[in-house]
Amino acid sequence: MTVYNFNPGPAALPASVLQQAQEEMFNYLESGMSVMELSHRSKEYEGIHFETLQLIRELLHVPKDFSILLMQGGASLQFAMIPMNFLTEEKKSSYILSGSWSEKALSEAKKIGNAHVHSSSEGDEYRSIPEYQDVLADHDLSYMHVTSNNTIYGTQWSSLPRFSNVPLFVDMSSDIFSRTVTWDDVDFVYAGAQKNAGPAGVTIVILKNELLNHTNKHIPAILSYETHVKKDGLYHTPPTNSIYMLGLMLKWIKKEGGVKEMERRAKRKANLLYDVLDKSEGFYKGHARVQSRSNMNITFRLAEQSLEDLFLEKIRSDGFVGLNGHRSVGGVRASLYNGVPMTHVEALKDWMETFKKEYL
Repeated sequence: MTVYNFNPGPAALPASVLQQAQEEMFNYLESGMSVMELSHRSKEYEGIHFETLQLIRELLHVPKDFSILLMQGGASLQFAMIPMNFLTEEKKSSYILSGSWSEKALSEAKKIGNAHVHSSSEGDEYRSIPEYQDVLADHDLSYMHVTSNNTIYGTQWSSLPRFSNVPLFVDMSSDIFSRTVTWDDVDFVYAGAQKNAGPAGVTIVILKNELLNHTNKHIPAILSYETHVKKDGLYHTPPTNSIYMLGLMLKWIKKEGGVKEMERRAKRKANLLYDVLDKSEGFYKGHARVQSRSNMNITFRLAEQSLEDLFLEKIRSDGFVGLNGHRSVGGVRASLYNGVPMTHVEALKDWMETFKKEYL
């Protein structure tokens, strides 16, 4: 039976990427060893590591004055590392809240220093992207933090906010490599790889080098960005196999046409499902407001809980996996990351239309 994987992360990987990993699993480059067995100081692994860094820079057009790191701990570790490094005693930070992950980032920052809410769409049940105002003359503000895509509520910044005098830090865990980045407006990006860029276990961090002049020097070395930048992300043993898989995924993205092509596909896949919602006469009720809809996560409810339960039961039995909404909000969620084929989204569209005809 065909499995249609719409998991929110770890997410689907392209079949060709998995096939190559399988072929190289037990004998990488005739070394007689798998990638998981290679020393991270070996020439074979260093080749993987630095090629992956170069692919990130190439695909996202990262300027030369930014450093790229491949780290462990997921985006959740970055929630704490960012304020530990940049939220010094004389500074404060500001967070724009658009969902649960931005709330968690703020919560960690508050444990470390002076962090506050700039704006929030919580009052709108996180159905929309918050409005914001530029910060023109607050020299005590160390950074502004946003989450570019909100997996739980299905909202996304169509374009990232711009601030005149404050560095912008962006959690792009769920839409990196699915949209272009304007680096003139962004100073720090981080993203767990397990949605659009590979398996769980590696986190991409991209930061403007100038930021390192303003970091806290009194934190453990392992938690200092300066430490990792100086060692090209090889200060300690990196998640070698996850980085290898990330590299394969980035090669696939490049071969398929790059980030602009991923962005085009993301919009097309999302529109297929939003069209079903919009034409369903209220049978399917999308959570996000139209102007804030995500291309990555399509979230919706059905008119009655019993019908929603039946929907999820039947669709699971037909080979569609990962469609349950987040445990905190319920409902239905289809995650359309880079590795999800267009044919699978078309199959989901057809299934939803058939289900509606049967139960409307």
